[in-house]
Amino acid sequence: MAKGSGSNGGGNARPTMADIANELGLAKITVSRALSNPSSVKESTRRLVRETAERMGYRLNVSARNLRQQRTRTIAVVIEMTPSHERLMSEPYPLLLLGGIMQELTAAGQNMVLTTIDLFTAAPPSADGVILLGQGVHDDAAAVIEATGLPYVVWGAEHGPPGRIVVGSDNREGGRLAADHLLGRGCRRLLFLGDAEHGEAEDRLRGFEARVAASDAAIVGNIPCAFTLPAGREAVGPLLDARGLDFDGIFAASDAIAMGAIEALQARGHRVPGEVSVVGFDDSPGAALFSPSLTSIRQDWAVGGELLAQKVLAKVAGQPVESRAMPVVLVKRES
Repeated sequence: MAKGSGSNGGGNARPTMADIANELGLAKITVSRALSNPSSVKESTRRLVRETAERMGYRLNVSARNLRQQRTRTIAVVIEMTPSHERLMSEPYPLLLLGGIMQELTAAGQNMVLTTIDLFTAAPPSADGVILLGQGVHDDAAAVIEATGLPYVVWGAEHGPPGRIVVGSDNREGGRLAADHLLGRGCRRLLFLGDAEHGEAEDRLRGFEARVAASDAAIVGNIPCAFTLPAGREAVGPLLDARGLDFDGIFAASDAIAMGAIEALQARGHRVPGEVSVVGFDDSPGAALFSPSLTSIRQDWAVGGELLAQKVLAKVAGQPVESRAMPVVLVKRES
């Protein structure tokens, strides 16, 4: 139950986390986590805190908040993913995006500071604008960046408010292309592997579903999993052990997932593509080197990075900017 009236007792002073906590009768640490590490609190609390923060006019205490008068010539690039031994910063995503961003910012005489969403919220760097790589589950990461009030653009899917500028691939078309390929190979019992709580994976699934629904095939499984090779292996292995091979085609939301799925199939003596055809998403450098080489939906990360940098600099300069969905293509290989 709310304790206060929303006033922080400071006249026109901007509200603090303590004011929000007092307003809602919550611990300050709970409010802090809801605003800076949203996955650590339940959805109802997260929504209540954010709605109250917006109503009270709260903004994260970003050191760059006064830079309307003085530019830093620095752009913060914030990575939503949490680096781990299974998902490294050195992988093609986000490395290829970062290469495109750095190239464009350098050409424009701009600095780049690289950080993660958790570090950004804990100690925001001084910057004129923000590029966010990845929106997070239920768009949480994008909401955190938006709360800073800084100009920002996002790599991902157009799932947020109308004014949000997003650069990404045409994920729905990618899903349709994957379905067309699998159907063309005669596959009729299909699996989707990926976490559709992420906007990009959700769009890939929706495009896939739409094309399959118009055919005589069926999606017999939709298995949520992280964007890693072990996650793909762990999604398919237990399924095979429990049900046997009752599917003949897989569309994975990333190449890493697809590779893990193939490993699980091969470990149990199943042939790819003899018994199961597999399509990944990304066309990462490893796709051509994998055995069998992986059929994949190609997205151009380097160009995407350049576009992100161009658009955030335009926003910082007060110029009109539009979102951009880049075309994708199917790269056919052995799988």
